[in-house]
Amino acid sequence: MISLTSPVRTWAHGWPAGVKLAGLCLATMLLFAIQDMAIQVAALLLVALLYCLPGRVFLRSGLTHLRVLVPFVVILLVWHSVTDDLVLGITVILRMVTAVALANLVTMTTRLTELMDVVRRLLSPLRRAGISTAPLEIAMPLLIRFAPVLIERAELMFQSWRARSVRRQNWRIVLPMMLLALDDADRVGEA
Repeated sequence: MISLTSPVRTWAHGWPAGVKLAGLCLATMLLFAIQDMAIQVAALLLVALLYCLPGRVFLRSGLTHLRVLVPFVVILLVWHSVTDDLVLGITVILRMVTAVALANLVTMTTRLTELMDVVRRLLSPLRRAGISTAPLEIAMPLLIRFAPVLIERAELMFQSWRARSVRRQNWRIVLPMMLLALDDADRVGEA
């Protein structure tokens, strides 16, 4: 497992996790409520500025985490080009990239334990009602920590495929990826 927290200390590292999560929720709701593309572009530029302020290392690390969005951006562009609604597609892409970049900014500047403390406090009414929140409290950090690992493994499998075959990767890579994920889940479950 790896940590998503940035090694570069920023001004946002000192903010309380609850404030960052509340700001993320509010910003995301505003992004989806506003239809004007100019405001969407301005929001993305503001987020890009937030990534640039701490320096080159922080920016590079943040962009590395965001590159998983590239296939989604391509699919959305192709789809909206085919359906002849490119303006809507660009607006959706701007929203998606900005929201994910903000979420990434929160995870890069907040320790996982702080995030889980906020989640635990938010789930306390369920515990008082007699509902066990322990499975959710365990599953969330595992998902956050293992998502980058699974993405990295997928990239390695794609590289292996390219090294062995001149044909493009296809659906046949899904089964080995599922088996790797299940194997990791089994080992974590035993631990």
